Amino acid sequence: MTSKPQFKPGQPAPRSGQYPLLGPRGGDQGREVTVTRGEPFPPTPEPGMGYGQPDLTQHKR
Repeated sequence: MTSKPQFKPGQPAPRSGQYPLLGPRGGDQGREVTVTRGEPFPPTPEPGMGYGQPDLTQHKR
């Protein structure tokens, strides 16, 4: 079971990682977006969609 989207488009990403695109009721859309910490989440294809918990990315500064 997937949870409802936790992150909205335009909101800054709390951590770098690959965030799954989720439908309005939390259904996985089969797409992921890579976002760097502090960067805003990109727009979604449809209103009400958002992003779920990330698969964290490891990188050096």
